[in-house]
Formats: sequence, structure tokens, C-alpha cells
Amino acid sequence: MTSRLSESAFLKAARGERPDHTPVWFMRQAGRSLPEYLKVREGVAMLDSCLDADLVTEITLQPVRRYGVDAAIFFSDIVLPLKAVGVDLDIKPGVGPVVARPVRSLADVAAIPDLTPDAIPMITRGVRQIVAELDSTPLIGFAGAPFTVASYLVEGGPSKDYAQTKALMYGAPDVWHALLTKIAGISATFLQVQVEAGASAVQLFDSWAGAVDPADYERFVLPYSRSVLDRVAGVPKIHFGVNSAMLLPLMASAGADVVGIDWRTPLDYGIDAVGPAVAVQGNLDPALVFAPTEVMLERAGRIIETGRRARGHIFNLGHGVIPSTDPDQLKRLTEFVQSYPLA
Repeated sequence: MTSRLSESAFLKAARGERPDHTPVWFMRQAGRSLPEYLKVREGVAMLDSCLDADLVTEITLQPVRRYGVDAAIFFSDIVLPLKAVGVDLDIKPGVGPVVARPVRSLADVAAIPDLTPDAIPMITRGVRQIVAELDSTPLIGFAGAPFTVASYLVEGGPSKDYAQTKALMYGAPDVWHALLTKIAGISATFLQVQVEAGASAVQLFDSWAGAVDPADYERFVLPYSRSVLDRVAGVPKIHFGVNSAMLLPLMASAGADVVGIDWRTPLDYGIDAVGPAVAVQGNLDPALVFAPTEVMLERAGRIIETGRRARGHIFNLGHGVIPSTDPDQLKRLTEFVQSYPLA
């Protein structure tokens, strides 16, 4: 890692140091809201685009060019590692990931191969290409957390109530623990491949963590997120979960350097909940970019001020960019955050 890269605002904040400005990037910045993204993705299926190193490079770089954000996020999908090991799945437009044979038994778990680096050469190539283009801008590697990935495998697709997931978790704990152990290994390998290819940080993304209460999270979820984070070495690690206010103290114990705070959670509460040993990321409501600019920026200023209390603060939305977001608003937001005086 070059000295300029190591001293970037994003990496300094992730390490709990004080950069010269609050770093900013946006979850799902590489994708749906950008016209240039829609143009290059035209006629290309989602998973096919994730498996094309040249296309991944272009998509990952697009928001850096347009917004000048302080970090890029590797363009991928939560279920891509499963596709790479041979799980029969597809991402259906308007639906999401759909799995042909949902997991129900230990035999189903055993049928899922482990992920090895030689199964994903396109990921290594894509990361190397992106890092070469980014120069002093950090690249964040990306993977889905075991609970969220498991929910797709068990439900067979997206779910609102996670009934099948919880039925397996409570009714067949041996199958559940075997499945989460398998996925933790896959996610850890996927992240470590990105790190070894040059990613400067990683984010473990747990979209559906808020579907369980703290006691069940601690028993059925936390050990596997911790397992992933423990096995990724050498870079700052971000751990983000949606609707996770009550889980934040537990998430902070999983081993990440930064805990993402979703938009439903007041940032000051989140800072207190994770404690002084980790930095925070977040947490503007993604819908606020549709408000008048002055309203959006006023709320952003409040978040930056609150973030001063944390060990480190990385500005972000409290979840991903909404597809109909005006890119010009995100540009205004980026410039505001980067120019906000910290002295």
C-alpha cells in the first residue's frame, strides 16, 4: 500500500485517526442510479456483469469519477460466491436472487462446495484492474454476511418474514450451524481474495440481521460473522446490518474496525452502543436526497457534528442509494461533506 493511499481520509477514519475531512462514500454508489451504469449494463444479466472483470472495473470506477468519493466499493452481489461454487441460482429482475433447490438438510449443506481462490480468477483480475486505476483512492472489498446469504439459500429467494429461515434455525440447529459454517468459509475466502488482489478495506454486509432479536443473534448469527472477520487480515473491516439498533453492541464485538449505523438509528445512540473501541459509518436516510438540497445538507451537517464523538466517522447513507436518486444530489452531498470544516 502506498503512503498516499494509507493516509487517505477513508483509511485514517477507519483506523480511528483524524483525517483532514470527514470521508464519504455511498453504499450501492456503483449501480442503479447512474445513467452510465444503466448504459453499460444494457442487455447484460446481473450475475454476468459481476463475472466480467472489465465490466466490474468500469462500474466500480463510475461513481468515483462522477462524485469524487473517498472510497470505491467493489461491484458485486451477495450471492455471487454461491454462483461461483455452483449453486443453481439466478437474479431475476424485480424479484432478486432465486435459488432452485433451497437448503433443508445436512445433505443439502454438504452438496455446497467450498470456495477456493482458483474458482474466482475474474475477481482477482477485476480488483487488480480497479486498484491500478484508483491510485490513491481506497477500494472496499465486499461480501454478504452468513446470516443474509443463508436466508436466500433457505427461503429460495427474498422473504419478508424469514419463516423458513427461522424454522430451520430453531427446528434443525445442526443443519443451521453446518450451513452457517459453510457460508462463513465462502465469505471469508471471497473477501480475502479481494484483499490479496489489492483491496484496502472490506465490508461485511448483513442485509437481514434485524430479522432476529439480540439473544438469537448472539447464538445463531454472531459466531459466524465473527468467523468471517477473524479470517480477513491486514485491512480495516466494516460490519453493517440493516435495522440493527438493538444488535449494535453485539455487532461491535464481532471484530470489525467500523460498524455501520443504519438510518433508523440515531447516530449518537449508535456511537454509544458500539463503544469507544470502534469507528462508525453512516447514516443519512437515503430518502433525504429527494428532499430540498438545503434540508439534505442541514441533516448531513448534523450527522457530521455528531460523528465527532466517535473513535472515527465515515459519512455514508444509512443503507443503499435508492435507484431513482438524482446523481447531482449525491454530488452536492459529497462536496458538502468533504468541505465541512472539522477544526
